Amino acid sequence: MQLSEQELIRREKLDKLRALGINPYPAALYPVDATSASIKSDYVEGKQVIVAGRLMSRRIQGKASFAELQDSTGRIQVYFNRDEICTGEDKILYNDVYKKLLDIGDIIGIEGDLFTTQVGEKTIMVKKFTMLSKSLRPLPLPKKDAEGNIYDEFNDPELRYRQRYVDLVVNPKVKETFIKRTKITTSIREFYNAAGYLEVETPILQPIPGGATARPFLTHHNALNIPLYLRIANELYLKRLIVGGFDGVYEFSKDFRNEGMDRTHNPEFTVMELYVAYKDYNWMMDTTEKLLEKIAMDSNGATKITVGKHEIEFKAPYARVPILEAIKIHTGYDVAGMPEDELRETAKKLGLEVDETMGIGKLIDEIFGEKCEHFYVQPTFITDYPKEMSPLTKEHRDNPALTERFELMVNGKELANAYSELNDPIDQRDRFEEQLKLSEKGDDEAMFIDQDFLRALEYGMPPTSGIGIGIDRLVMLMTNNASIQEVLFFPQMRPEKKPLQLSETEKVIFDILKAEKKMELDALKTKSDLSNKAWDKGIKGITKQQLAKIYKEDDVLLVEIIK
Repeated sequence: MQLSEQELIRREKLDKLRALGINPYPAALYPVDATSASIKSDYVEGKQVIVAGRLMSRRIQGKASFAELQDSTGRIQVYFNRDEICTGEDKILYNDVYKKLLDIGDIIGIEGDLFTTQVGEKTIMVKKFTMLSKSLRPLPLPKKDAEGNIYDEFNDPELRYRQRYVDLVVNPKVKETFIKRTKITTSIREFYNAAGYLEVETPILQPIPGGATARPFLTHHNALNIPLYLRIANELYLKRLIVGGFDGVYEFSKDFRNEGMDRTHNPEFTVMELYVAYKDYNWMMDTTEKLLEKIAMDSNGATKITVGKHEIEFKAPYARVPILEAIKIHTGYDVAGMPEDELRETAKKLGLEVDETMGIGKLIDEIFGEKCEHFYVQPTFITDYPKEMSPLTKEHRDNPALTERFELMVNGKELANAYSELNDPIDQRDRFEEQLKLSEKGDDEAMFIDQDFLRALEYGMPPTSGIGIGIDRLVMLMTNNASIQEVLFFPQMRPEKKPLQLSETEKVIFDILKAEKKMELDALKTKSDLSNKAWDKGIKGITKQQLAKIYKEDDVLLVEIIK
């Protein structure tokens, strides 16, 4: 492992601490009895406190020093005085350990007394400090110049998401997002628990990936010698519990879909699903309005939330628009009852990319998603989906071509999906058979036939309404974040690029090429000023590592850097 100069210096300090008999990573409990927040909220002059945290700044002035300590609740100023810490003749603890061997980022414990500085800053007078964990890498802390301009902020998304532990230390607002996320899930639990519904757990590894249309992750169980799937939804298991006699069950479910990644999609995500017996989708719309009002109040203190450039009002009631009506309003096409071939041609006229594997359900979904969805900024229930789009949904009581389903749209995106659940086992089997036909046409997101679920329905499931709410998207809304990566502690990332391992000759050639991007091969050789043997070895090494490519253009050999 190649270490930077700073990392080498910190390791030297580590050795010096040990040489002084100081364990830089002690095992014993440290008796913390206060936090930066509790000290400020319940301040008592002269009170003795024991705190612990990360050293984030310091201003050493001879035998005294002001510093900042950061713990889980914020920052507080601490004052180091040599004669307070070293009461005897031996001043090593201040002169050597504090001034020379401590670094920004080190985690220390402090025992001291509270006092207020002349400028009114609540501060801890350090009587004793203890090394709790030596930091071997420097934190990427922002710097501020005399004019107040900030430099070297840790704001590159690639680094922030990959090193979330650093992001949380140096960007305090990031922690606020995740604290609010917990408030949101707590609010949901309070709402459902008060209604008497039971929080449950269902399998993540499933023999059949059911409950949604999505491409699953596949794995293998060695002991049973069977394929298993990471769940794409927990719907069918929760319905089994309704069959078993529970009137209301919900679960915060980690789901996995082997699909693309973008600002609103991560392959691993969280959904809350609720199923309540003897209810329908109209009741679920009313209930969802009340839930979202409560969440907005609990997390933000108001029902009106700022999201990007929009003010979104979560106070009930929300608009309710049938999906086919929405398509007609925003495209001018009435697709109700339209045959598949005609619907495919309509989608093409609207400029959408479609193919022969897409049935009526997917075609309508594509048209709505591309041409209508973004218009629904304020919370809106899009209702009454065609049967082909909803293989688990009860047939509409007034129109057998439709189903009793709604999706809640907020800020132009789907936030929730809900049904009057299909409990007719014969109808359900027919719907699964239609999904099988789509699969045979090449639709890799079509549903599997779950024979055990059909068996459960044959024992009888009461009329039921269910909903799934995307927790990550809900948190994005309530925290005004445009990217799902901002509300996941550890979002999925592409593999980290390894640092280039170049020989001296390869480095000479690559540095020239990096500046030019593309040039004639002979010109690059001349400019590198290498011997023929060194040149041959260097250029072969660069092309072998796929850092550059050589190709012919108009009888001239060119070399170009590969981005």
